[in-house]
Amino acid sequence: MNPIISLLIAWVVTTVSLIIISKLPLGIEIDTFKKALVSAAVFGILNGVLQLLFALPNLLTFGLFFGLFSFIINIIAFGLAAKLVVGFRLNWGIWSAVIGAIALSVINSLIFQLIARL
Repeated sequence: MNPIISLLIAWVVTTVSLIIISKLPLGIEIDTFKKALVSAAVFGILNGVLQLLFALPNLLTFGLFFGLFSFIINIIAFGLAAKLVVGFRLNWGIWSAVIGAIALSVINSLIFQLIARL
């Protein structure tokens, strides 16, 4: 598949996931669909940059803590996206970022599995 199309699909899936997460009682609020689109883009960019920055420590540990590094990076990216995008709020601070990162991973996975079956 074309990499641009894959990127656009990931952006839309993350946007939909953020909308779903904002409707759950997890302490995460997103004002509008447009804010969710911006939040998904910011989250994706931050996640990519942070993954690159933390690639060296992961290489030094031979990938033993890859899951932990990825999880921490997702939490940081989630929290930073909420700080940077007006209209995206974490009501419970770090706890909302932790819960949001977990929920985003689960919901994104479910949506991508659904798409793969179509």
